[in-house]
Amino acid sequence: MNLTKILTGVLLAASLFLAYLLYQSVQGTIDERAKIETTEEAIVEKLKLIREAEIVFQSVNKRYTSNWDSLANFIRNGQVPIIQRKEQIEQQSYGVEKVTVIIDTLGFISARDRIFKKTYFVNSPDIGTFLGFKVKVGDRVIKNQKTYSLRVGEKVNEPPMQEEGTVTKLESVKVGSQLKKGQPLMTLTNYVFDPNIDLATLGNVPGKPGLKFDIFVGVVEKGGLKVQVIEVKDPKPVNPIRKESNEAKNRKPLHFGSRYDISTSGNWE
Repeated sequence: MNLTKILTGVLLAASLFLAYLLYQSVQGTIDERAKIETTEEAIVEKLKLIREAEIVFQSVNKRYTSNWDSLANFIRNGQVPIIQRKEQIEQQSYGVEKVTVIIDTLGFISARDRIFKKTYFVNSPDIGTFLGFKVKVGDRVIKNQKTYSLRVGEKVNEPPMQEEGTVTKLESVKVGSQLKKGQPLMTLTNYVFDPNIDLATLGNVPGKPGLKFDIFVGVVEKGGLKVQVIEVKDPKPVNPIRKESNEAKNRKPLHFGSRYDISTSGNWE
């Protein structure tokens, strides 16, 4: 074997090795970005759940809680009143109106259902003749699915669903009856959070064993009134661009709420 062949073989091996290192570097970067994105998606989902639980907790107890066990226990065992608010307007002398607000408690719903489930009402979009349902109670429907028919003039419409969920109620509407615009037709419910979540880990940051979210609740004065505030954040972001010192809100650690303002908005929104 002459020197030229030896050098060619060495250069080829070196080229292949460098190409491998380059591939590993690029692939490693891609994998790391994907891991960060997946972890942040899980963190945002957990923050949304905590936010909803805190809002419902506050509506019942008139305060937020910074205790994870108390919040988890409320989700498991709490009851939330179903409130109906009515206004009665009475015409007084000289054109003055007296408004009386009547608040009735119609019943209670479990805190878990109030937090984890959302209810959607499907109403008739037009005046027309009802031609029948295409689903029954208990069916699972998805967005854009056609679930009922309605004749408007000479045209038969099958409005697509705007939400997804399980059909929990069909109104007593007979085929051939005339519908008013906005008339209720059906009710859907849908889980917006994983109902199988382990509430013992409610405060744990996804992807970071042993780490809990920082949670702050307090009272600040706004316009002469004392109001409650809450902030929950990821104390150790996996994304290196997320720093407390960043001026851009969406570059700060993932969080919702504020220590200083009346807000429960998240910086991912």
